[in-house]
Amino acid sequence: MKNASMNKIKIFLIIILVGSFQCLLNAQTIPVGAVGLEDYYRRAQLLGQADSSISLMIRPILPKLSFRAKDVFYQDSTEKRYDLLNTQSVYRSKDGKLTVSLLPVNVQTQINSHHPYGWNDGAMIPAKGFQTLLSGGLYLEYGMLSVQFKPEVNLAVNGKFDTFHPDTYGIIVARYYDFYNNVDLPARFGNNEIGKAYWGQSSIRLNYKDLSFGLSTENLWWGPGMRNSLLMSNSAPGFKHLTLNTRKPIKTVIGSFEGQLIAGKLENSGYGVLQPEWLYFGSSLYVPKPDNWRYLSGLALTWQPKWVPGLFFGLTRSSQLYHNDLSKFGDYLPFFSSSNKLGVDDALDNKRDNRSSVFMRWLWPEEQAEIYFEYGKNNSTGNARNQALDAARNRAYIFGLRKMLPFNKSRNENLLISIEATQLQETNPADIRNADSWYVNKYVRQGYTNRGEVLGAGIGPGGNSQTVDVSWVKGLKRLGIQLERYVHNNDFYFYAYENDKDSRRHWTDLSLAFNGEWNYKNFIFNAKLMGVNSLNYQWYLFQGPNDDVNISGKDAFNVQMQAGLTYRF
Repeated sequence: MKNASMNKIKIFLIIILVGSFQCLLNAQTIPVGAVGLEDYYRRAQLLGQADSSISLMIRPILPKLSFRAKDVFYQDSTEKRYDLLNTQSVYRSKDGKLTVSLLPVNVQTQINSHHPYGWNDGAMIPAKGFQTLLSGGLYLEYGMLSVQFKPEVNLAVNGKFDTFHPDTYGIIVARYYDFYNNVDLPARFGNNEIGKAYWGQSSIRLNYKDLSFGLSTENLWWGPGMRNSLLMSNSAPGFKHLTLNTRKPIKTVIGSFEGQLIAGKLENSGYGVLQPEWLYFGSSLYVPKPDNWRYLSGLALTWQPKWVPGLFFGLTRSSQLYHNDLSKFGDYLPFFSSSNKLGVDDALDNKRDNRSSVFMRWLWPEEQAEIYFEYGKNNSTGNARNQALDAARNRAYIFGLRKMLPFNKSRNENLLISIEATQLQETNPADIRNADSWYVNKYVRQGYTNRGEVLGAGIGPGGNSQTVDVSWVKGLKRLGIQLERYVHNNDFYFYAYENDKDSRRHWTDLSLAFNGEWNYKNFIFNAKLMGVNSLNYQWYLFQGPNDDVNISGKDAFNVQMQAGLTYRF
């Protein structure tokens, strides 16, 4: 297995080094999370410099079509284009039908000093120590056919770190397993170094006017959130999926619509819950998950009413089940089946893992501001009446706003203030006592994950977060400071410590980060330095709740450093 992985890595590196031609093609996407490139258009919308009819809530985006960008990877018109490697800028076949381009090469590195931290990093894994993500490739078009080949390689030291304190009561760890035996979120990805190659941000498509159909492994992002998304984000590696999607808004008499329909395959991590696994009265607490791949169907739609420019409404839905439970058409596309609609009780509902959300984004270019909101329901298989009577049950939400403030108009410099809050913590005591939570499922026991990471909000089951970011921005350049509070799995906390609900036991991370991106000639550099103070790491207190004087928690301090570069041909 190790030799096979190394061979894949060697092939990948050869592909990146070979080829020296480039052109600017219509259907090139900017990958979700592309450093310095993706958020440029959202900031440009705030400044009134980009088309405000694009929702940016179904990504990846195609700037050439959506924003009529002249150059996909050189969006800032003030940039001078360089050719540092003296490459041929355009390749076309003699008949003019085939065009090919070399995609940007990306190198991203990350170090965590004490324990894993962070999300929205694609194929990177939660790990202590040093890891690197490499990406690059080719893009071609031939008539209606487009092929994007952008594989990724992840190399991680995957160092050992402390999980539960050795003095933690066995019953507490047993209850931890009650949760994480029903979601594929390993604390550590084995005991060895990691070297894996993925298809990454690759796709093969047939494109016709405003529609595209094809096979893709690209990361997806649904919804308006910046730090989190309830149903689809780039916290996990991309997964194989068929996609039918719009390439730009489709205009109608009532406004513009964007949409995506997917049918995909989710994979398991193959790892357990903790390393090493714990025993309770001599028996292993870990219950292996079924070795079945899961079928995921998903739908995302947005609507921009023509009467209110800048206002967007949307909805998302997803349903997953084990592939051996698929039996009829309604199982593949439950959103369009009269007998298997989400929210209708039937025999298969207990085997499905469902969730949905509605969201809104309101853009005010005149005020250089936006506000957004997403509200979701998890495993909502009850009927509509019951959902209306108990609207808070199984709910989660994201709320955020962004505002540009002029800093130096003559030099086109601005300050960007961003605020976002995400709440996944369960509100219903019965669900907490049943170890039920967002992304957790007792039948589809991998939960809503791919390769051991959550598909939705990276803070994971029962998590809450609040983020404030203040940045200086000028074109592609950005320098910022970020403050964040992240509360780990409060659902597990209330479930495990139901007889000891001491508010001083919550595992809460307080972080301060300095980050930024800077473009120079063909390069975009990015860096981040973050300090994370983990209060009550792994929910551990040294003294019991009856000792009100000498009580203290096991705190941990983690330093995260990131550095990367993107080379644009």
